[in-house]
Amino acid sequence: MRSAKTKARECAVQALYQWQVSGESLARIEMNFLEEEYLKGAQKKYFSELFHGIPQQLDTIDEALAEFVDRPVEKIDPVERAILRIGVYEFINRLDTPYKVIINEGVNLAKCFGAEGSHKYVNSILDHVSKKTRAMEIVSKVNTNQS
Repeated sequence: MRSAKTKARECAVQALYQWQVSGESLARIEMNFLEEEYLKGAQKKYFSELFHGIPQQLDTIDEALAEFVDRPVEKIDPVERAILRIGVYEFINRLDTPYKVIINEGVNLAKCFGAEGSHKYVNSILDHVSKKTRAMEIVSKVNTNQS
C-alpha cells in the first residue's frame, strides 16, 4: 500500500510535467488536481510544498542537477526532469527524509511514469546528487553500519 507522501510525490510528478509541457499557471494546474480529486489519498500539504517549492527554487535545483547530468537540464525528458527535481528538492529541503528513501522514491516514480529503463538514469543521478548534498548523512550511515 502506498503512503500518502508517496501519492503526493506521484501527483507532483504529474503536475510538474503538466507545468513544464503546457506552460499553464501553477494555480490553474493545482486547482485542476483538487477539482478532479487526483489528490485523493495524497498528503495534500506535501504535494503543495513540492509543487510550489520546486518552481521557487528552480535555479538552485537545476544547478545541482547540471553537475551530474549528461545534457542540459532542459533537454532531459520532462518526466525524468520532474522526478529529478523532486529528488533534489527533497535532498536540500527535507532533511527529515533519509537520502535512501528519496532515491528509492525517485526510482519507483521513474518505473511508474518514465520510459523503459529511465529508473537507472534517475537512480544514478540522484545517487550522485545525494553524495554532494547529504555527504554527512551518508558518512554517518556508513560509520554506523561499520560499528
